[in-house]
Amino acid sequence: MLIIPAIDLKNGQCVRLKQGKFDDVDVFSDSPVETAKKWAAMGCERLHLVDLDGALEGSPMNHQAIANITKALPELPIQIGGGIRDLATIETYLGLGVQYCIIGTKAVQNPEFVTEACQAFPGHIIVGMDARDGKLAIKGWEEQSNVSAVELGKTFASAGVSAIVYTDIAKDGMMGGVNIEATADLAKQTGIPVIASGGVHKLEDISALLPYETDGVSGVITGRAIYEGTLDLPAAIALTQSQKGQS
Repeated sequence: MLIIPAIDLKNGQCVRLKQGKFDDVDVFSDSPVETAKKWAAMGCERLHLVDLDGALEGSPMNHQAIANITKALPELPIQIGGGIRDLATIETYLGLGVQYCIIGTKAVQNPEFVTEACQAFPGHIIVGMDARDGKLAIKGWEEQSNVSAVELGKTFASAGVSAIVYTDIAKDGMMGGVNIEATADLAKQTGIPVIASGGVHKLEDISALLPYETDGVSGVITGRAIYEGTLDLPAAIALTQSQKGQS
């Protein structure tokens, strides 16, 4: 299971939100590149970037910060989400050295776009599903849809999606534990690997997720916990690697 540090970008800074609220922002660093290097030095095997401004605006807004990170860490796989609404944006990001593009709002509004993107860029497309009370939110979580994660996920079962990033918005930034039941159920129902997001607080949260790797939970994103120090990133990575050695 991958432990994936998150770098949320707003106005070129590294920030964290609570429950996706743009008026509840904590700035953790003015240098996303140095933050990325820090997590890479601790042994992470992938980074999760979010262009928060892009998610609201519907087009990339932190291009320079993202380009700087990929240039500084060319060997580290990076997944990026926020404002990816067309094929040209995906092509641009992949050209920068990003490995995976996460389609969120557009996947809810136009599921056919995901299939189109998977055909154009095979192996590079992830779907982002951000749920509030089981229903998916869009446009930087500012709007609510009536579509459920499982319902939408099933439509992508044969599209060629590399993974689903599933976030329980109520858990995000609150460090109260991951919504394991919903995450594992999504993986089982769709047959697509699912990366858990939202709620990681401590090492026990990672331990609780590990048994569900066999159900298709392939990774977990951590943000506030590693920034505030309640989760020891090297220890979490070591835990997953020791589990891998036993399997």
